[in-house]
Amino acid sequence: MTDTRPTTRTRPAVTPQPTVRTCPFDPPQEYRTLREEAPITPVAFPDGTNGWLVTRHADVRAVLSDPRFGANRRPARAAAVPAGTPVPPPPPGMFIMMDAPEHTRIRRLLTGQFTVRRMRQLAPAVERIVAEHLDAMASAEQPVDLVQAFALPIPSLVICELLGVPYEDRADFQRNSSTMLRLDASQEEVQQAHLAMNRHIHELVLAKRARPTDDILSGLVQEGSLSDEEMAGVGALLLLAGHETTANMIALGTMCLLGNPGQLAALRADASRWDNAVEELLRYLTIIQFGLRRVVREDLELDGHHIEAGTTVLASLTSGNRDAEQFAGDPDQLDVHRKHSPHLAFGHGAHQCIGQQLARVEMKAALSALLDRFPTLRLAVPADQVPMRDDMLIYGVHALPVTW
Repeated sequence: MTDTRPTTRTRPAVTPQPTVRTCPFDPPQEYRTLREEAPITPVAFPDGTNGWLVTRHADVRAVLSDPRFGANRRPARAAAVPAGTPVPPPPPGMFIMMDAPEHTRIRRLLTGQFTVRRMRQLAPAVERIVAEHLDAMASAEQPVDLVQAFALPIPSLVICELLGVPYEDRADFQRNSSTMLRLDASQEEVQQAHLAMNRHIHELVLAKRARPTDDILSGLVQEGSLSDEEMAGVGALLLLAGHETTANMIALGTMCLLGNPGQLAALRADASRWDNAVEELLRYLTIIQFGLRRVVREDLELDGHHIEAGTTVLASLTSGNRDAEQFAGDPDQLDVHRKHSPHLAFGHGAHQCIGQQLARVEMKAALSALLDRFPTLRLAVPADQVPMRDDMLIYGVHALPVTW
């Protein structure tokens, strides 16, 4: 039988990957111990494979910026295989699972669509969408589920308009997105959901060829260097990432601020702090639950540990964003006054989230307007009864009943 355990000259014990939270806003407590005592440690993943877990901010940045750690890896739900078994190529267009030069080729086509300048130009349109949903909330019967009434539709509308996806299709793509992110979904279920999203975007690509409009999919069609399959994969990826992540940051960020009245009061007293507050919420909450997986492409040394080619390394964003060596004061406390320091909520390196500027615009517009419009906003249920997304790759809340 092939030995699939991580190797090091001293073969330290393999520890289980931390997964259990004791506070809805904090990562598992084991991360603090690991950062202090074993910041690079062999770990057993829930899928039955072993690898390495990296928990310090500096080490996470190092892994994510080093091309020797490849982004092309097996899905987390894939069956365990012996260490060193070649990794199959990623699906067409799935550039977050590609390495250079393929990753560079596709990402370069998208960079101009998500510049800081263009995203700031979108701000008035985002603010209009936010205002419309606040008006609808104001006339709705209370309590209101903030996820369905506000947090989910805003980024969904925006990414649909950017991509050129009809918003009336949202039920299908939101259902498929949810399946792809469920921790208990089988690999077959995930594949079927992924294929369904790709088929839908592929049909749109064909329609854009016949009648292009002013959107990202039409731009990719007219640029002409991607195959239809690649464009379908790119579109499905942007659609999933463009609404799931921001929706959960808006909902979880609201819950977090309502649970920190002193921080909320500071924002209401000085609206100029919102840009800083968004960065602090991104750092503090870090909704990519378990980090980013990389596969070592060649034997290497990482802070004194020998790691063999083919080994999986998990870079914990949530742990890195609570590292006291990087963030002044107590990083386990939300502090909207905290002096900005580069966080890892959007990853790092060549694969850093391409839509991060859009997420910032949406979070600031949504959270500031919501809390201004409803100054008495509060949870309609005890905090411990809010259904958390412990069962999803992207953390947050399944629902957030609120009243005012």
